[in-house]
Amino acid sequence: MAVLRILLNAVIMAAEIAAVAAVAWLGYQYPFVFAAVTAGLSFLLGLRLEMARLSFELPFYFEGARTPRRLLVALVGSVEAIMKGVLAGLAALFTFAGTDSGRLLWVAIVFGLTTYAGSTLLRALSVSFRAEPWRWGYFRLAAPLGLAFSAGLAVLAALQILTPTSVGDIGWKLVWELPQKPSISQVSELFFQIKQAFDDFIVTVLETVLPEPWARVAGVVVSVNVLTGFVASVYAASIAAIVRGAEERLP
Repeated sequence: MAVLRILLNAVIMAAEIAAVAAVAWLGYQYPFVFAAVTAGLSFLLGLRLEMARLSFELPFYFEGARTPRRLLVALVGSVEAIMKGVLAGLAALFTFAGTDSGRLLWVAIVFGLTTYAGSTLLRALSVSFRAEPWRWGYFRLAAPLGLAFSAGLAVLAALQILTPTSVGDIGWKLVWELPQKPSISQVSELFFQIKQAFDDFIVTVLETVLPEPWARVAGVVVSVNVLTGFVASVYAASIAAIVRGAEERLP
């Protein structure tokens, strides 16, 4: 029986890795489908969790113990779920849409590693402290995973794997190379280059008051890439919850 359980656990862990790889592959190959799936999943997940949270949170703001009306909970929860769904969809689109396939492959790798780290952390919290993966992933994991993703891209940039684009080159592309009606992929590629240039500018400014290592750390924190953490947290929560459900059903 113990050997069977070990084998089943190994199968579940392999399935978890495969699920993370499939999510990263979907983003890399079909960014628009990935953005739509992300927005829908975030909305459905948020619709349930936001209402559950508000049922406990609103009495804190409105005369303590008074039970909030269901209409108010449904209205506020729906609006928040819609807003977060739109944000997640846009973040997913601008993370994976682009024209440089080499860069996007590295982005997919970093995104997959970040999502797997989040899923593993949620599983550990669930096993050790009976934490709820859905709630922790949706409400608490976006910022840490965003920092991890931003740090991963910063390391790739420092290793010259992702080569930065100068402000002059960006201006040249805006004036001479970008068509009058650019595609979303072209806009996203340009947006990524602008993000890189902005991150480099922030680090350069911070180096005037901080040592270089600390300036780079601060640059990771303020980078726009941190927003991708919300996308990663949605998938990390979903995968971790499914994996934990499978593990708890083992004989």
